[in-house]
Amino acid sequence: MDFKSLSVVIPVYNEADSLPELLSALTPEIEGCRDLGIDSYDIWFVSDGCTDRSEEIIKEYIASDARVRLISLRRNFGKAAALQAGFKYAEGDIVVTMDSDLQDDPKEIRNMIIKLEEGYDMVSGWKVTRQDPAEKTIPSKLFNKVTAKASGLDLHDFNSGFKAYRKEVIKSIDLYGELHRYIPILADRKGFRIAEIPITNHKRKYGKSKYGAERYLRGLFDSLTTSFLSKFYSRPMHFFGRLGLIMLFIGIVICVYLAVIWFMGNAIGDRPLLILGILFIILGVQSISTGFIGDLIVDATWRSRNQDWYIKEII
Repeated sequence: MDFKSLSVVIPVYNEADSLPELLSALTPEIEGCRDLGIDSYDIWFVSDGCTDRSEEIIKEYIASDARVRLISLRRNFGKAAALQAGFKYAEGDIVVTMDSDLQDDPKEIRNMIIKLEEGYDMVSGWKVTRQDPAEKTIPSKLFNKVTAKASGLDLHDFNSGFKAYRKEVIKSIDLYGELHRYIPILADRKGFRIAEIPITNHKRKYGKSKYGAERYLRGLFDSLTTSFLSKFYSRPMHFFGRLGLIMLFIGIVICVYLAVIWFMGNAIGDRPLLILGILFIILGVQSISTGFIGDLIVDATWRSRNQDWYIKEII
């Protein structure tokens, strides 16, 4: 791989205490990657509605180093929105994402670049020994196992924020909600090659985690969204049509049965089964119609978008 430039995207939410230490450790590690072909770099901090001195500290570093950049969001939109903003402006051949709480070790950036050079499009960090309390590690392990099983993607740590990408990957995905947890699945769906390497995970030195228990419920719904997108994004009829045919078949069977017993002289007008049969037929037709509409939308958006990301090479 002929990598020339590196962009580091770091979402920040009230991490003023950790930022000076992070920058002092990050810059030398990036400079040490010049022997891997990296001749330029920039660091993008994305302030996700910070209310402490985080933005002031970043601006102080910007005054002395033009390679440090700041994107300030109007309020706290969440990590996915922060990453999406960083992805929009990052132009490095390689884009690395990491957290700002000092739990991610900048020394791993070099290992990720080396792994990318093996021909991968994305490298995800695996926190083998996670330095977090049990109320975070146990649900995370369960989440990772369920997600790996549902997606068919053999990764140990989907939730790790420490990742490295080729630029084509980040420019081809859209993040919202809690979809930052499912970036490997979104990338895999688009045909990018994904690898995973063990990384060092440190204990949090300052403050506390900004994520509460409600993130698990949000993550559940976004998991369903990702599962649907990964399987039926470009062919919604395969989902809605299959569901519609099943309901339509059940409704027709019920109505045929009722028609037979009606011809045999039995009254069916007061049978709840008649209403159920008609309901299944209506729902079946509606589901198939939804599939048709979905296919029309996919066809229109597919033709209108620039889809260069799916082309691997032009000779």
